[in-house]
Amino acid sequence: MKTSLGIWAFGPMITRFVPGGYQPAHAYDAEPVAEKVHRAVEGLGDLIDGYEFHYPLELSHENISDVQEALGDHDIYCVATGLHLDPRFGRGGLVNPDEHVRAEARRIVCEGAEFAGGLGANLIVWPGIEGYNYPFQTPYVDSWHWLIEGIGEAAEVCKRHGVKLFLEHKNSEPAMKILMRNMGMTIYVANKLRAEGLDNVQINMDWQHLLMNDEHLPEYAALLHSEGLLGHQHGNSGWGTFDDDNMLGATAFMETIELALELRRCGYGENGERLGLDLYPYTEDQIGAVKRSVIQWNFIDSIAAKIDDTALAEAQTRKDAVTAYELVYAALGA
Repeated sequence: MKTSLGIWAFGPMITRFVPGGYQPAHAYDAEPVAEKVHRAVEGLGDLIDGYEFHYPLELSHENISDVQEALGDHDIYCVATGLHLDPRFGRGGLVNPDEHVRAEARRIVCEGAEFAGGLGANLIVWPGIEGYNYPFQTPYVDSWHWLIEGIGEAAEVCKRHGVKLFLEHKNSEPAMKILMRNMGMTIYVANKLRAEGLDNVQINMDWQHLLMNDEHLPEYAALLHSEGLLGHQHGNSGWGTFDDDNMLGATAFMETIELALELRRCGYGENGERLGLDLYPYTEDQIGAVKRSVIQWNFIDSIAAKIDDTALAEAQTRKDAVTAYELVYAALGA
């Protein structure tokens, strides 16, 4: 399958403890996005087919020409909303209690959808700022209504352009309690929008976001596929307690092998779906971290390809874990 990469993997790697970032030479005022793209394309070549950007911080009408020139033969596969990067929306954008702030957030998200659609790129909505930090702080029912209504407006714009809107969940950060914080809530939002005729809405699986919730990667890949909701992947790994966005395959190794198997069963990639990479190499060489992720994915996928899937499926009908692991470890060379 083809690949895509979030350009934020080439940023300054900021944290709340090191606001300037562990790699300040790559700050956006020191290295414009077009230069980041040039560095990525030069270093990664054909390992990456396309790139992903946040609107409007990383990609907008102001720099699109320079970025496209730097991309060369590579495409823009996804544009992601970036309200969480704007201090005006500290108490929410689409769910802000101030109707004027909320209207501005909706305007920016729909503008981003128009921008993405005009490029033929899909739109990722990760509503990380849409939530709350305290009990007793939020009008829950109103907030959920505003969230679904705002995302629905963007989905309508995407549908008019013939592109998809991918929903992405996460349990916390920057909002301590993000409304769309687990896969069940994400499926709920998708189904609400699909009931309104917005059949272009699917789900982006950010692997570390699932791991943070103790949500099993292959289970949800299979479930989403069965419901027609499996849209995109953001491959990475981590310890499961924070959004580490470490190199793919660094941890959760067995889970990732099973995920590769389920993606093969789904035929994922056959209709243009991609393995996207969402990485945050805090102190590592950025080119090297991306390369390792692609190489390690290819190795993991090659293991999945060696598993006798007919025998495994038969063992699964009996929930026979012993036989299942015999087959998996045989593929590993045991």
